[in-house]
Amino acid sequence: MLVEAAARLAEAGVASPEHDAAELLAHTLDVPRSHLPLVGEVGADQVASFKALVQRRAQREPLQHLIGRAWFRHVSVAVGPGVFVPRPETELLAGWAVDAARAVLATGRTPTVVDLCTGSGVIARSLADEVPQASIHAVELDAPAHAWAERNLADTEVDLRHGDLATAFDDLLGTVDVLVSNPPYVPLEAWESVALEARDHDPHLALFSGADGLDAIREIERRAARLLRPGGVVGIEHADAQGESAPAVFTEAGRWEEVRDHRDLAGRPRYLTARRPR
Repeated sequence: MLVEAAARLAEAGVASPEHDAAELLAHTLDVPRSHLPLVGEVGADQVASFKALVQRRAQREPLQHLIGRAWFRHVSVAVGPGVFVPRPETELLAGWAVDAARAVLATGRTPTVVDLCTGSGVIARSLADEVPQASIHAVELDAPAHAWAERNLADTEVDLRHGDLATAFDDLLGTVDVLVSNPPYVPLEAWESVALEARDHDPHLALFSGADGLDAIREIERRAARLLRPGGVVGIEHADAQGESAPAVFTEAGRWEEVRDHRDLAGRPRYLTARRPR
């Protein structure tokens, strides 16, 4: 079953056919993927359900939509139509935010962290899991995505709000230690280059951001300048083609220091960080 499914997915252009076939079968059988070699007979109903899921994945429906969850660092979140599916490369940005919050904690203060464009709430959820002492705040504009974030953050102390990143958290002006964001950053002209799973299933509000893909990052730069306390830091994910243009938004603003870009595990430019002068 796995061999045939993987071949079908590979033929359809799925990037990780063996992995996805195994995940779908484990989901169908309601067992951990590592337990698949221990499975005996598979019932006819389960075979039919598995084949149906494989067909949907072959049509490039996201794996995470089919199984209903996405794994990220040490947590998993519920996902489905209407919310951006978390990507593995974003784990590095979340890890940076965790380290930055812990650095504040080490000074004896409770860190205040803001997550703009929270989407499914996965970065805020990771922060709550790894730095539970932090005061964490998150905002999402898109109503369906906000509903997913509500679900994923319901058992945490995260202050989740429904609103625009450009005006959110007036009550926190000048008090934030760490601001993190995985905003939309795909240029409108790059429509054809976007993977089918994202282009056809992720909300476009979470993908596209003006002609050059930097509109949201420019807005975050302006908002971060008001939200962060002196010495506070900001981290923002960007496209791999924006390794120079995204940090330039901060350097050209003339009000930031330590503006740096960081690469992902594949060596591609992935996120920028900057510090508000003390």
